[in-house]
Amino acid sequence: MVVKTKFFGELEISEKDIIIFDEGLPGFQDMHRYAVINDEDNPYISYLQSLEETNICFILIPPVFAYKDYDIEISDSTVKKLGIEKPEDVKLYAILTIPGNFKDATANLKAPIVVNVNNNKAIQEILDDEKYSIRHRIVKESDV
Repeated sequence: MVVKTKFFGELEISEKDIIIFDEGLPGFQDMHRYAVINDEDNPYISYLQSLEETNICFILIPPVFAYKDYDIEISDSTVKKLGIEKPEDVKLYAILTIPGNFKDATANLKAPIVVNVNNNKAIQEILDDEKYSIRHRIVKESDV
């Protein structure tokens, strides 16, 4: 199917790249269908493009890119809602915020996007773990 995207104009999107958020995302509860668009120039970045509103597109990274020892426990409720049977069924993403300069970019590690790769159902899981932040800096001050 051809979709209009925020950053890439019109793109052909395969059904396998469409994920469904039955509950929507926090703040976007009325939008349920998104496409994951991978960045060919940067394998660490993907885009979560709403199929219902062209201007809604989130930048995603694997959480381990921001926090190499990222290890979470997915709630029983999420496991049930997404139909997860084994750890290999899960793909995790963190939403990236870039306020103007990439050196100031942060990742939301407190609320990862959890996708069951077998059925493309997804949810944004809000973790009850204080070691992760909604604004985890990607570039450390010491690296600047």
